[in-house]
Amino acid sequence: MKKTQVAIIGVTGFTGERLANILLSHPQVELSYVTARLIEPKPLAEIFPYLEKKTQLVCENFKEEKALKKAEVFFLSLPHTVSFTIAPFLLKGGKKVIDLSADYRIKDTLLYRKYYQKLHKDRKNLKKAVYGLPEFWRAKIREAYLVANPGCYATAVLLVLLPLLKEGIIKDDFVVIDAKSGVTGAGRRALLDYHFSFISENVRAYKPLTHQHLAEINQQIFSFAHKRAVVKFCPHLLPLNRGIMITVYGKLKGGNSSSRIKKAYFKYYRREPFVRVRDFLPLLRDVYNTNFCDIGFSCDRDSVVIVGVIDNLMKGAASQAVQNMNIMLSLDERTGLI
Repeated sequence: MKKTQVAIIGVTGFTGERLANILLSHPQVELSYVTARLIEPKPLAEIFPYLEKKTQLVCENFKEEKALKKAEVFFLSLPHTVSFTIAPFLLKGGKKVIDLSADYRIKDTLLYRKYYQKLHKDRKNLKKAVYGLPEFWRAKIREAYLVANPGCYATAVLLVLLPLLKEGIIKDDFVVIDAKSGVTGAGRRALLDYHFSFISENVRAYKPLTHQHLAEINQQIFSFAHKRAVVKFCPHLLPLNRGIMITVYGKLKGGNSSSRIKKAYFKYYRREPFVRVRDFLPLLRDVYNTNFCDIGFSCDRDSVVIVGVIDNLMKGAASQAVQNMNIMLSLDERTGLI
């Protein structure tokens, strides 16, 4: 069986690197083209020496016409506000695109401008983009040519919240989310805030109530649960390389119990290969370097505390993008991920 050729545009970031590592071991695809902003072409194995025995690919600057000849599926691992300058050309050429930036996640262009300080330049394809959370939009992903891979925080939050809001388990008038992430969630940028001496033995809250992932969280809650929930979200930066833990505090509607919460999660996740509902509060290390999201909860008579954990570079980015690719190519979505 002929392998599908795939490409990574923006391979040198943390997510691009994870994508390359996964795709080079994927049995049904061939990584055939990788790009980054470079002064001159450089072997991928020179950039990431541990890949030396896995690839002879040379990383180079993106060239439109060459790209069209090199692959059928493109992963755009690019900064926000860059993908929408490249995706239209690839889509016009009949290619399938999985965008890992925020450029095609938020349908409201005014909200996009608010959070990313730039006008959206590809409204035509924005309308066609499918939000790439497989557990809830698998059927649409299967038919899509453009998939907007979810944000890392949004992935964890939505997997925890959507079943409970849809089934009316928790009240939607005030949901509090305390989120914590490792430093790779900020990307491979040389900024003082992410310097070792600042991060080590330190924890800080940032962007309380204003984080950009709130836009897609609220959008998808309304799209799936048909509710405009009041979500209060505050992320924190931990002195860890990777991983996300979210703690959600919700008010239970009358007559709810632990068994009803379990039933709601079972309804949506009993057949999901990458969501595990636990009988205990999950640990971050349980999902490290995997595509799993683990969920656990504790409740009393009128409130519930839910903990969700993912690896921000995997289920929060690279491996979820590969899961989406598998669905788009009609493969078993676990292929290359388990």
